[in-house]
Amino acid sequence: MHERLGNLLGAASLAVTDLVVAGATDAGRVSTSGAAALIVLSAAPDLGVTELGRRVGLTQSAAARMVDGLQAAGLVRRRSGGGRVVHVRLTPKGEEAVRGMLAARGAPLAEVLTVLDDDERETLTGLLAKLLTRLYEEIGDSDVICRLCDRRCCTAGAVCPVGQAERDAGGV
Repeated sequence: MHERLGNLLGAASLAVTDLVVAGATDAGRVSTSGAAALIVLSAAPDLGVTELGRRVGLTQSAAARMVDGLQAAGLVRRRSGGGRVVHVRLTPKGEEAVRGMLAARGAPLAEVLTVLDDDERETLTGLLAKLLTRLYEEIGDSDVICRLCDRRCCTAGAVCPVGQAERDAGGV
């Protein structure tokens, strides 16, 4: 029975990933890492290039190239932070792109959830919170797990399970 459940979870996870990534990348006209970088910057402006790269799973050199492309597209701007540190911030065009990406990633997910009634949605919310807490134990980095999240909607009136798992682990 667990093999089937694992298989169903894997298939659902991949399908959800495909919807989220396609929505974000199509709306922003950027790569997957570019979409993640823009969404990360919307919640954490003025990150350094190296830290931004870490949060989206890129080396420093790959992150610098990605930021070059985002800057050329007018989505971000760099500013010196003193020494060798370079901070990255969204431009107004980048902020607009993030709004579009979050809407485009959220719409198909909301549509998928329409097959569930209110009680099922509440149950799924609790189960996903429990799974995300366990996934944090495995991955150990809320910034990586939540890199494509709309953090405002996840924490409005609730506690983010990933953030709570990080606090419980002494990470924040």
